[in-house]
Amino acid sequence: MRTWWKRRWKPSLGSRSRRSRKFSPPTRLPAHRYAHLSDSNGGIAINVVLTIVIAILVFGFLIFFHELGHFLVAKAMKVKVNEFAIGMGPTLLKKKHGETTYALRAFPIGGFVAMEGENEESDDDRAFNRKPVWRRVLICIAGAFMNILLGVILLCIMNGCFGGQYLASTTVARVDVTFASENKLEVGDEITSINGAPVYVDYDISFNLLRDNDGVVDIGVNRNGQAMTLTGVEFPTTLGEDGKLYIQNIGESFKVYPEEKNFFSVLKHGALQTLSVARLVWASLIDLITGNVGLEQLSGPVGTAGVISQAAFMGWDQFLFVVALITVNLGVFNLLPIPALDGGRLVFLIIEAIRRKPLNPKYEGYVNAASFLLLILLMVAVTFNDIVRIATGG
Repeated sequence: MRTWWKRRWKPSLGSRSRRSRKFSPPTRLPAHRYAHLSDSNGGIAINVVLTIVIAILVFGFLIFFHELGHFLVAKAMKVKVNEFAIGMGPTLLKKKHGETTYALRAFPIGGFVAMEGENEESDDDRAFNRKPVWRRVLICIAGAFMNILLGVILLCIMNGCFGGQYLASTTVARVDVTFASENKLEVGDEITSINGAPVYVDYDISFNLLRDNDGVVDIGVNRNGQAMTLTGVEFPTTLGEDGKLYIQNIGESFKVYPEEKNFFSVLKHGALQTLSVARLVWASLIDLITGNVGLEQLSGPVGTAGVISQAAFMGWDQFLFVVALITVNLGVFNLLPIPALDGGRLVFLIIEAIRRKPLNPKYEGYVNAASFLLLILLMVAVTFNDIVRIATGG
């Protein structure tokens, strides 16, 4: 999935009684930002080591949180858990407590909760395959739910502890006089949609404007209590390296009002930002399928590790945002209806509920194995892209 970088909002003083904020769209993290950390061979080595350590800790934490969801709900549903593992491959450490073996494995690229009767027939009364479908569905979605919940928590912490006294709203505070458009925004307009996509928080404005490819946008607003759509709102554009037009200088076109920061506004923004990030995953997938973005724009573990490291050096607010972005991506991606993922298993369970009998485990295993192989090939491809991008300074 494409990783967008979010700049923090900075309030600008004006003559009005309410202070407005400059609208700053998310941008891609500049590759040269941390060149000073690698001025020598020693600097390169330290930077690489820090990147690896930070990435392993973050990936491990997110995987743990995901598998913890499956584990806790499985226990609550009276399902026997044979192993709780963080990582894949050879076992580094393990300890058995009660009926469950807790293990740390070599490669921090995944994890699993091995339940009795999950992938084979079992006569144990506490086996996964002997539980009602609704219980198995809850176990299946629990990992993704925990990742998304973690995203809400991290974004609430980021909004509550950083960025000053205010949050960004979606209400227009100022429009630049050179922003020439027949149906332009007006002060007081509450932006509700962009090109048909709903807008709940400032992040939605940024993301949807960046996805536009001609600089002419339909913007839904609430003006003086009346809902209306401003068609053909024109923004200045620039020609990208891929030959497509992109909106530029959004912050020079209009600004939005700040919103007072309190417990409820922070909680609301955290939840809505999480929803926005979840929608980003689906939008990015659609862009990939329709060809709006190419495979070379996807980031794998190597590229993601680099972004995590860069965010850590930029400060806690940016670090929390990137980790939240990754954990929500992880949760939503796992719910995609792809065999070998939680979403694929969910589809099989829904089919079982409709047919009132399970699918043949042999055929389900074949489908899962083939899908897992395709996921591995995709992982190899995006990792290769990451390495080429790093090697060429792209």
